[in-house]
Amino acid sequence: MRKGKVYFKDHFAGIIMETHDGEYVFQYDTRFVKEHPSEFITFTMPVTHTPYTDKRLFPFFEGLIPEGWLLDIASKNWKINLNDRMGLLLACCQNCIGAVSVVPIHEADEE
Repeated sequence: MRKGKVYFKDHFAGIIMETHDGEYVFQYDTRFVKEHPSEFITFTMPVTHTPYTDKRLFPFFEGLIPEGWLLDIASKNWKINLNDRMGLLLACCQNCIGAVSVVPIHEADEE
């Protein structure tokens, strides 16, 4: 299972993960829901305690991944398949332009 911490501005907003079954889950952090109930990361994912799930990477997160020549460079440098959307999200979206960033959670970090 691959995971990333999602930050909105400088606030930890939640976790995005790809399960072993290939399903994507995004869940807002309980503290973020309590302290920032109106500061959603996208209109399509309002702040809630209920996790969002989908068989495809959510369009908002898909939109954070670079395109064109920058995507080609990232794919080649990190040896990530262009179809590995979660891998690209975790590799390329730590310093995005805009309010949202995604920082990978490594298995060793969880222990």
